[in-house]
Amino acid sequence: MNQTFAGTASAMADERAAASSRDERYARTDEAGSISGLFSDLWRNTTALVQEEVELAKAEMSEKATRLAVSLGAVAIGGAVLFAGFIVLLLAAVNALGPLLPPDIAGWLAPSIVGLVVIIIGFVMVSGGIKALDMKQLAPRRTMDSLRRDTSMVKEHV
Repeated sequence: MNQTFAGTASAMADERAAASSRDERYARTDEAGSISGLFSDLWRNTTALVQEEVELAKAEMSEKATRLAVSLGAVAIGGAVLFAGFIVLLLAAVNALGPLLPPDIAGWLAPSIVGLVVIIIGFVMVSGGIKALDMKQLAPRRTMDSLRRDTSMVKEHV
């Protein structure tokens, strides 16, 4: 029975120590009643807040960079497979168009027609992709929102 009570008391003491260390960053000192003490607290808390915001920004950018790298790898591999299949389909289109043209110009005209159509389609797709590429989605939105909230909170309290 004494061991159970001792274990419970020890666990409660550990919990109080952990709570105390968590709140230590924002705790007021003995000089908190004076103006200099208040400014000291403000400086300490602001420094801790800025450090936490920097850590949040680092973590968020790391997460986004990892997601971007994985996505780019998948796009590159998929693009290579699609490209190989597309080349085979273009060859089939050239062979299908050849018999429909006069035999003396079919050898160069069929590939030219298919190539021109592919170039036009590719240009339209690249133009649309460039327009859709939005760098705003790579911005650390949570960090920026948090910084805005912190700035407004500091303005309210100063």
